[in-house]
Amino acid sequence: MAYSIDELARMDSIIKRYPRSRSAIMPLLHYVQSLAGYVNNEGIELIAQLLSLEAAEVSAVASFYTQYKRTPVGEYHVGVCTNTLCAVMGGDAIFAGLKEHLGVENDGVTSDGKVSLEHIECNAACDYAPVVMANWEFYDNQTVQSAKDLVDSMRTANPIPPTRGPDTLVTWKEASAVLAGINDGKAHEGIQAGAPTLLGLKISKEEKR
Repeated sequence: MAYSIDELARMDSIIKRYPRSRSAIMPLLHYVQSLAGYVNNEGIELIAQLLSLEAAEVSAVASFYTQYKRTPVGEYHVGVCTNTLCAVMGGDAIFAGLKEHLGVENDGVTSDGKVSLEHIECNAACDYAPVVMANWEFYDNQTVQSAKDLVDSMRTANPIPPTRGPDTLVTWKEASAVLAGINDGKAHEGIQAGAPTLLGLKISKEEKR
């Protein structure tokens, strides 16, 4: 794909945030992903050129972190935690139910391009198990049915809002732009931390009285 003058200017502004230009690899990868929907070879080669690096150096970063996708994903990328606690609480059943419901396997994309599905080892939200993430936003305390309702809402372009975080679910490309450091104005929307997350702090304060 060809990059516009504005897109190249945005990449230049990202690079200028850092005293060492190579530190911009990760946000640039997110930015490329926000444009193409995934990290393509053209994006890797351009980043390498802009940072005076070898393409292999940039590719090594893109292949190491799971938030970078090397093939297209859905407009809404759904990750189901199947690590121990979430699995015991129903994560395995949710993942199996979504595969059947969507007609895809792990890392699969629905035929309409709306939803992709991935099993994730841990979403770092064990106090809300079982947890599903969509475009890296949290959907806590899920069931097989609530997860099916969630992906159905995505396929009708009216996704159910996250249980924590912004009031509306952004698309995969929009989420990638945020991870590149582009402010979408949603940082302070919605619930930032629920009662289970704050329980330890509450107990600590009570013990100090």
